[in-house]
Amino acid sequence: MAEFQWWLLLVGLVAGGGLVAVLYLESARHEADVDEEELPAEAAWIADRMRNRGRPVDAGSVEQVLLDHQAYLGLPPPDRLVPVAPGAMRDDATPIAAGVHSTDD
Repeated sequence: MAEFQWWLLLVGLVAGGGLVAVLYLESARHEADVDEEELPAEAAWIADRMRNRGRPVDAGSVEQVLLDHQAYLGLPPPDRLVPVAPGAMRDDATPIAAGVHSTDD
């Protein structure tokens, strides 16, 4: 009878540890968790960190980048990715080849 109790304890510890691990791993924030009211605070935080690293940028620019990133995530996935050479930008500051999205040809 004592042998059964040890197995029961072992199974309970493994199941409990697995549950804790799943809850801990799922507690990370996702893009969808940041609402519009929090976006300026996030932009200010990122701008401050960039300033501390010697790359000053204003919070308004960071906020616009975050908004553009959210818009990008709303696009369908690209059919294929085209590598972008470092520093390869057009005159209007858009990447030359950020990816190839599906088109209805």
